[in-house]
Amino acid sequence: MLKETELKRPNRLNFTGGWNYDPAPESASNVKLKETYQHFINGKFTEPEEGKYFATLNPATEEKLADVADGSAADVDAAVKAARNGYNKYWSKLSGRDRARYIYRIARMIQERAREFAIIESLDGGKPIRESRDVDVPLSAAYFFYYAGWADKLEYAFPNRNPKPVGVAGQIIPWNFPLMMAAWKIAPALAAGNTVVLKPAETTPLTCLKLAEIIQEADLPPGVVNFVTGAGATGSEIVSHPDIDKVAFTGSTKVGKMIHKSVAGTNKKLTLELGGKAANIVMDDAPLDQAVEGIVNGIFFNQGHVCCAGSRLFVQEGVADTVRDKLIDRMESLIVGDPLDKNTDIGAINSQKQLQTINNYLELGLNEGGEIYQSSCPIPDKGYWVAPTLIGNVSQSHRIVQEEIFGPVLTIQTFRTPAEVIEKANNTPYGLSGGVWTDKGSKIFNLTSQLRAGVVWANTYNKFDPTSPFGGYKESGIGREGGLHGLSAYLKF
Repeated sequence: MLKETELKRPNRLNFTGGWNYDPAPESASNVKLKETYQHFINGKFTEPEEGKYFATLNPATEEKLADVADGSAADVDAAVKAARNGYNKYWSKLSGRDRARYIYRIARMIQERAREFAIIESLDGGKPIRESRDVDVPLSAAYFFYYAGWADKLEYAFPNRNPKPVGVAGQIIPWNFPLMMAAWKIAPALAAGNTVVLKPAETTPLTCLKLAEIIQEADLPPGVVNFVTGAGATGSEIVSHPDIDKVAFTGSTKVGKMIHKSVAGTNKKLTLELGGKAANIVMDDAPLDQAVEGIVNGIFFNQGHVCCAGSRLFVQEGVADTVRDKLIDRMESLIVGDPLDKNTDIGAINSQKQLQTINNYLELGLNEGGEIYQSSCPIPDKGYWVAPTLIGNVSQSHRIVQEEIFGPVLTIQTFRTPAEVIEKANNTPYGLSGGVWTDKGSKIFNLTSQLRAGVVWANTYNKFDPTSPFGGYKESGIGREGGLHGLSAYLKF
């Protein structure tokens, strides 16, 4: 943690006029968590072969939520065999219309239990209940609804190409959007006619295991969807298993490169959605108040735990001081605290390991000569927390500008011309996303056509839709998820 003397904190009133909100916690009394969770294999919850378990914690309190099965090679093999049997015996023999009915049923059941899913997501992941309730869960249901609609229309989606499922898909997802990432991967795989073996992140397995309960209640044929929990070694077993036909991974660029090498020379299909260091560009004719809200939404409301977070801010010189002052004022109004409190803007960091990573980058930024502005908001004594942070006086060569931090940390730089900001924005090994704020449509088309990013938002940020493909260039990944692009990744032609 940085010392108080190392921070620059403004002496300003926040947007609430100095008022304090009364706590408004979401009750978790109706949410029933088991003390112990097993793997979900062949339609049943199954004890791990080696009998090993690990604890998943509430990052806001550091209290244990449950013990979760630690997957071994034997567990992965059992799940893959179940998926292969489910594919050969059941799923590949169903019509697209019947598959759609199952997928649609899952979507409806997620909606019916939305409150329970939102609370568990916030308990296990540390994100504010507002985000879990208003973004994660509704979008998860929406992806299942969307792909249910395509299950019986594959020939129309890809005319004259004779689409066929690839077989068994091995899927590995991160901790930042556990339920939504599961929906992104499971829904198109099922719609295309594949079966699934999925591993959630070891720090956030609970919503996936709750989804397993829904899949069981929806009466999917055994083996169609399987969940094996564990850490990196478990994921490696899925990737290297010889009977996996398709690998889909969302996570760090480092691990993605290892997976890419592992499947090279095999017949496995591969999609990778990896890291990012998105540029958020504010032109001098932009609606500044709207831009500031978009900047806050793009990096702070999600604790920066989004691979597409707008973590590099570029502001045209004429409005740079104004934007910085407005942004610092807005940061002072943000509330850090209990993720289940509906007033909370910024929840807990997912794990102690990630907290240490963020703090290391803050120290690095200070040592590189950065000026660190950090909100003076109170921080809870227990749990893993980082106040919203803005780092100025940085350049393209700073590591905090080039490397993904994955926390509520924003760097700010200025520019004079569109050509200059395009050069700066593209000067990164990543190419996942970006944002442009301007009043002129011509500037939007000029900038977005030159940004080397898979997704670029204009006068908004972090908006997702199941019909729209998502993915990046360069070290941000291979392939796309969402839309017809995401469906084609689970088909062979």
